[in-house]
Amino acid sequence: MQVFRSCVNRRREDFRTIEAVFLMERRQARRFGDRRCGGSMSEPMPLTVAVAMNSSGSRGSVKINVRESVFQALMTLLMDHDLEPGTKLSIAGLARQLEVSQTPVREALARCESEGLVVRRPNAGYLVAPLLDRTGLDDLYDIRLLLEPPAAERAARYATSAELDGMHHMLERMRPPLRGDTYEAYRGFAELDAAFHNAIAEASRSPLIADTLRRFRAHTHSYRLYFRHSIAGEAVVEHQAMLDAIRAKDPEAAARAMHDHLEASRSRLRNTGES
Repeated sequence: MQVFRSCVNRRREDFRTIEAVFLMERRQARRFGDRRCGGSMSEPMPLTVAVAMNSSGSRGSVKINVRESVFQALMTLLMDHDLEPGTKLSIAGLARQLEVSQTPVREALARCESEGLVVRRPNAGYLVAPLLDRTGLDDLYDIRLLLEPPAAERAARYATSAELDGMHHMLERMRPPLRGDTYEAYRGFAELDAAFHNAIAEASRSPLIADTLRRFRAHTHSYRLYFRHSIAGEAVVEHQAMLDAIRAKDPEAAARAMHDHLEASRSRLRNTGES
């Protein structure tokens, strides 16, 4: 509960910053006769606000997005298990806690539902989705093993230089060591991990494989089940083996490297559940 309050307080600061910038923009508009920010203060605050000045003294365009901030607040609570599986989520209650209207909360919950992190039940609203059990974990990885090694094999045949450069860039961004095991600490790594696998699927030139893998949200469920920063280094080494094989245009080696990576990943998660 303490972590929940801490996260809520951080988000409140974000929204206060938005309000302060919005008021500054209104004052600037009135001073110079600009009516772009017109309207009464009772009107809803815009979801993105441009910061008036940058460090050089000229007008800048740093945008603060309320929708994204609310979504990330919920993701943090769900991925760090501060909201337990089965917990009923009140749109009105979350809106009060975050001091925003119900609209961005409703949109954030819909996004979390598409990620498989919450479920919507008739007459019950939104509930926190259950974690994967051993059977669900095995099912997820069995499907990935059917699709991703063939995708890597095809990528070794069809990947373009631009696609290979993109994978390399993602991998380089995954190398810096992580500081901590919270979602806030590893979110960027998790997003790059998923993007790397999606890039291989796209390079396979099989839209069906790529679309199917995106729909699984496999990385979201795996990281929600377990994450330790030591995983990052192991995953980078395994990803490098895949990229090397794809760049060498060695389909068999690429498929084998993907297979080995997925089995290693499943083993890490299994060992956690049994410890």
